[in-house]
Amino acid sequence: MPRFLVVILVLCFMSCNNKEVKINKVSTKSEKVVIAHRGASGYLPEHTLASKAMAHTMNVDFIEQDIVLSKDNVLVVIHDIHLESVTDVAIKFPDRNREDGRFYVVDFTFEELQQLNVSERFDPATNKAIFPNRFPLFKSNFKLHSLQEEIELIQGLNKSRSKNIGIYPEIKEPEFHQKEGKDISKIVLNVLAEYGYKTKEDNCILQCFDAKELKRIREEFKSELFLVQLIEFEEEELRMEEFAKYADGIGPWIPQIIKGKDKNGKWLISDLVMNAHKNNLKVHAYTFRADELGDFKTFDELLNVALYEANIDGFFTDFPDKVVDFINKN
Repeated sequence: MPRFLVVILVLCFMSCNNKEVKINKVSTKSEKVVIAHRGASGYLPEHTLASKAMAHTMNVDFIEQDIVLSKDNVLVVIHDIHLESVTDVAIKFPDRNREDGRFYVVDFTFEELQQLNVSERFDPATNKAIFPNRFPLFKSNFKLHSLQEEIELIQGLNKSRSKNIGIYPEIKEPEFHQKEGKDISKIVLNVLAEYGYKTKEDNCILQCFDAKELKRIREEFKSELFLVQLIEFEEEELRMEEFAKYADGIGPWIPQIIKGKDKNGKWLISDLVMNAHKNNLKVHAYTFRADELGDFKTFDELLNVALYEANIDGFFTDFPDKVVDFINKN
């Protein structure tokens, strides 16, 4: 195993077991913020503790956690409600798929989930990596983990490294979980509160694509956390005033902001960020990848347009070190 990876994996098991760790407070949300998208996922398999430890060493502002529930109500950090794109579940539990052929996290206990090996994301139909130049498939030893374990890792590293890096959890598909008889939002809020994340002053931003659920979190659960409404469709761009009633920010994807070039080669910027700012909403855009540039010639060009022409407030990125370096240089 490469020496650098050994170091990272050692860091992963330095998490603090004391839930009473004091959390530094966020002084302002006005600066440009860098969010490690699923950790340092451009370098290590997404949502692994190794990826999160590596992201921490890159001195980001926040580290993201996508959250799904297990059969026994453990909050599992994984991007999808399914398992087959990032684990060997089809080999370990070949008969546990549903009629649609997919393997659902909610059908497995946490103990069973921990038996799985985690890999770089791949296409289950071809067994080929989605990003072929990233970490090799099913090499080294990576496992699924709980939200509690990740919080303890980040809080532990904050203490040992004298840092103030926040968490940025996303509640995945709450409606699906409700149909399974599970109130994932309630469980998430309880765990966050247990670890000291309760208000906008705490170093936590909570996000969700489901507008109805995010509004419920604010109004029914009376959450005082900093809330971000994730969006992906054009019709959602007209709902800024509605979002501003319960959310503090929005999370659009890049093509909703940067619309290509005009006939003179000038980048076309939508009114999305301007309209969000008019409604006092921060804009944290996703996902900035150095190995997926689209029409941009370089990663720096993409970052420059997003930062200085579109005026976004934050970046979700698979390559946190590159974004941190760019911001520090500019």
